[in-house]
Amino acid sequence: MEALRRRAGELDARLAALAERGVIIVDPRQTYVGPAVDLERISEGVVLHPGARICGRRSLLGPRAEVGAEGPATLVDAVLGEGAKVASGYVEGAVLLRGASLGGAAHVRGGTLLEEEASTAHAVGLKQTILLAFVTLGSLINFCDCLMAGGSSRRDHSEVGSGYIHFNFTPWGARGDKATPSLIGEVPRGVLLRERRIFLGGSGGMIGPRRVGFGAVVGAGSILRDDVGEGRLALQGGRNIDRPLPDDHIDPLEPRLGRNLRYIGELAALRRWYLDVRRPRIPAAGHGHLRLVIDEAIANLDGAIAERTLRLAAFARERGMTLPTLPIDQASPCPLTIEPEPELDYVDHVAWVQGLGDARAEALRAWLVGIAAAVVAAGEG
Repeated sequence: MEALRRRAGELDARLAALAERGVIIVDPRQTYVGPAVDLERISEGVVLHPGARICGRRSLLGPRAEVGAEGPATLVDAVLGEGAKVASGYVEGAVLLRGASLGGAAHVRGGTLLEEEASTAHAVGLKQTILLAFVTLGSLINFCDCLMAGGSSRRDHSEVGSGYIHFNFTPWGARGDKATPSLIGEVPRGVLLRERRIFLGGSGGMIGPRRVGFGAVVGAGSILRDDVGEGRLALQGGRNIDRPLPDDHIDPLEPRLGRNLRYIGELAALRRWYLDVRRPRIPAAGHGHLRLVIDEAIANLDGAIAERTLRLAAFARERGMTLPTLPIDQASPCPLTIEPEPELDYVDHVAWVQGLGDARAEALRAWLVGIAAAVVAAGEG
């Protein structure tokens, strides 16, 4: 009993310390901040609604982040940038950049990164998922092990309709595998925020690993078993199959080897974008929370690369191939000179990207293409 009283007293002290720092705790009686949480990583202006539970040493809440507006919300080692929101649900190991949001009953696990103003509606499950800026997911969606890009604003964004599933497991081999990541859009063009949006119609799905090009529209109810090219309208139906299945059936290395290498290469390119473009622009003074959030995003990209490499290595090994070491850290230098901007003159990342001239944007695109291509070439060599 004494131990319980002591822990309750310690919790009261933590909540009081946060309130003194300008954190809005709507009802301290229904708010929990665990002992592992570094209170310095919870910014002034954060709003914690009743039922908010913040746990884990990695957890970080930027200015005006909001947790639990629609119901109980548990965050474990989760990182929310400025103005990011979690309406309710469970979030572990995910990073949300400025203005990103998760709707009610979210279930989000490690390796997930939502860039600026990316969002989900209610009851969405994510794991090892990367949504570039503005990408929007509807309700009742399971969207694990994929990356999606496209669009240029909250009014012009890639979107997934409600009731969608990315099927990220194949039963082939001794135990099946998850070497099934899908690319909806791509990194080298997607990060520049000037490509056509992609629409995946609701009550549908995608059997990974697939690729969908910018400007594609996929009709509702489609289960994608084939890629969709750029600017294409697709409506794919199922196939009737009834045939013997040998106990030792296993699919060949290709095309999944190449698709997985391409996905890892895209992640490597996105990682260099963060390391060589996004982070160096942050002013040396001030904006400390932004620097921490970007560092945590880089950590998630490192984890995503490790996860995909692990899955691919197991896939290849079962088919008699040893995956070579991939050149994740051997990128060529960024073609632009990127230096910290003065604190008072700092331009938000999205505005900066959209203000790039065509020549500079093309130089960055070509650089990122080269990074991804080097990974593919090493893996196939």
